[in-house]
Amino acid sequence: QVRLVESGGGLVQAGESLKLSCTASGNILSVNWMVWYRQTPGKQRELVAKITGGEVTTYADFVKGRFSISTINAENTVYLQMNSLKPEDTAVYVCYANYRAEGSITPTDVWGQGTQVTVSS
Repeated sequence: QVRLVESGGGLVQAGESLKLSCTASGNILSVNWMVWYRQTPGKQRELVAKITGGEVTTYADFVKGRFSISTINAENTVYLQMNSLKPEDTAVYVCYANYRAEGSITPTDVWGQGTQVTVSS
């Protein structure tokens, strides 16, 4: 079984930084893309940043210029560097991966449990 484990969340003040990490472990042949989403009560889950093939990045408009996604392919780990945090960035940040398992030709999705980020004003 493949699982994602996130870490790095916490409580910070507005303007400060946090770095989230998400590591995939298990029967993984290759990772196609990894995504950070965020979820707040009463709102739909939002895509924050995506990295495809370890290189191509996509960002939501509300984090452009402040957040940066990167990956260490050999470790199946994705990072989210979050700078200039705002109170409205407060959310549970959830990691997602699309991968191929060894012995399989069909891509599979896996979600992490999420890590809480709280930004105080």
